[in-house]
Amino acid sequence: MRLSELQNKTVVNLNDGKNIGNIIDLSVDEEGKTTGLIVEKKRFLISFFTSNKETVIKWNQIEKIGEDVILVRVVY
Repeated sequence: MRLSELQNKTVVNLNDGKNIGNIIDLSVDEEGKTTGLIVEKKRFLISFFTSNKETVIKWNQIEKIGEDVILVRVVY
């Protein structure tokens, strides 16, 4: 699967059913293995007190990569 295919999918948190955001990049380790997805947060998740507009979803937090969505379990 290509990054461009992942970027077209919606990332949904199974804990609360909310749309987390859009995939903008992959996180990789020194050996070149994918360790997670870098997601640009939706506006409602961005606090006014922080400038952090992206979050990393670790690979072990991904439950299912479907045709239209990526289901993850993230606790905030």
